[in-house]
Formats: sequence, structure tokens, C-alpha cells
Amino acid sequence: MTFQPRMQNKISGFTVVNDLQRRLWNGIVADLWDVECEASAGGYYVARDPRIVILLDSKGAGNCNVKMAPQDQKALASQQSQSISYIPAEMELWAELVGLRFVRHLDLHFDLDIISRRLGDEFSSQPFGSPRLMFSDPKVFALAGLIAEECASPQPLHELYGDGLSLALILHLLKINQTAPRKRSQLASWQLRRATDFIEENCLRSIRLEELASLTGLSQSHFSHAFKASTGVAPHQWQMNARLDRAKQLLLGNGMPITTVAVETGFSDQAHFTRVFRKNTGTTPALWKKMRLA
Repeated sequence: MTFQPRMQNKISGFTVVNDLQRRLWNGIVADLWDVECEASAGGYYVARDPRIVILLDSKGAGNCNVKMAPQDQKALASQQSQSISYIPAEMELWAELVGLRFVRHLDLHFDLDIISRRLGDEFSSQPFGSPRLMFSDPKVFALAGLIAEECASPQPLHELYGDGLSLALILHLLKINQTAPRKRSQLASWQLRRATDFIEENCLRSIRLEELASLTGLSQSHFSHAFKASTGVAPHQWQMNARLDRAKQLLLGNGMPITTVAVETGFSDQAHFTRVFRKNTGTTPALWKKMRLA
């Protein structure tokens, strides 16, 4: 299911230029806005999910003022040019732009559940609850500039590029550090059996780590470490071994050509099959078959 941000707002004095430019990644949505402003513009915003708003550029000799309630006499912060704000989920925000003719801003919305599954043990809900408004950070601006270019590009690069940039920005901004490695417990016998049976049955297609983790009720990070602690190999290597076992059965079966065996066992071509087979067995499929049949 694709993550879609949901926001309520009531704004006036803005005209969007060139339409919204949006990119969707794994639990992250990036929106690039170019907006022309009247002499006084502003509004009210509240979103279901946390978001980061980066003011990339502005024209005019005015200010952008932000406050958490309309009756506040003093804005929490104001900034004339570039600024960053982190707004937690469900937090009301009131913004007023005075004397600015144009602003370009990048909004990053992210799904906490998806980010939690991606980060595993590195994830903590604590950093997400406190707002940070109208501050500056050179690293965030550098990353935001690259993300904005990707949003505006008519031919975006691979989705991992924008996804990686956005996740890096979130990690840096919220100071999510990698936890110290610790010894992992092994999978319970039922978890290991369920995972290996699933891999055996589906080894000829791409198996996502999320599928295996879901079968065992663990996070992706926990499952990956526990599986290796139980078997001595990573899940993807277990799958590759299962795929090669299928290939060996076909090689010794009914005289199927090696090219056909490669295709039947999910390899892109014979060269790919031979390269992986040699890496794992120390010899080529043809020589392995010859020795076994001899």
C-alpha cells in the first residue's frame, strides 16, 4: 500500500506556480512547491503524519512567521530567507508571510510505521514528538537541494536515489544513531521452519525481507540477525542455496540444456547462472554435471 500524506489546511494569498511536483518513496513523500505570495499571505495547517518543511528560496524583503495557535501574540520564530521546520503529527501550525513575493519550499511527509520497520532497532519514537521551528542546518539544506532537483527532474534517477537522500535527511535531522551491535538470539524452531519452508517454496522469485519478517512476527532487522544466528547465513544466501539446489536437480534430470536450467531457476541468463554457480560450488554447471554423471 502506497503511503499518501493527509493534511488539512485553510490558506489565503498563495498562487501555486508550475503545479505541485511530487515524488513517492518507501514511506516518504516529497512535495516541491513554487508559490507566489500576495502582500500578506498565510494559513493554518495540520497533518496526520510528521513532516519537515524546508524553505529553499524566497523573494522579497519580508518575513515568514510561525506560531502554534492563532491567538499567540508573538511568533515562535521568523526567518527572512532559508529555514527548516519539523512539525510532529497532528500539531497545529499557523504561518504568516509578510512582504514576500515568492517562496519555494520542500515538504517531506513520512509514515512512522514504515520508517520504524525500515530502521528496526535504530528507530525510537522519542525524537518525533517535539517540534523544531525555523532553524538552519547546512547538511539539511544540501540534501534538500538534491531532493528538490529530483522532484523537479522530468527524468528522475532510480527511486533508491531520492529515497536514500530523504531517509538520510530524516536520520540527520532527528539524530537517529545506529545502536551498538549486540548478540542476537536465534529464531524459535517454529519461526525458523516457517521462514525456511517459505523460502523453499518461493525461491525462484524475488522474496522481500519484509515478507519473511512478517511470517515470524519480528522487525526486519531483528529477523535478519536472528536468521543468520540460527543458520549461519543471511536469508538471501539461504534462498540462493535453495535456487541452486533446484538447478542441480534439473541438471541431473532429463538432459535439459544449461540455458534452460538458468531460466527455469530464475537467473537472467546462462552467464549469470554460471557465475553464481561457480561462486557457490567452485566449478561451472557443465563441469559439475559431468563429474556427477561420471
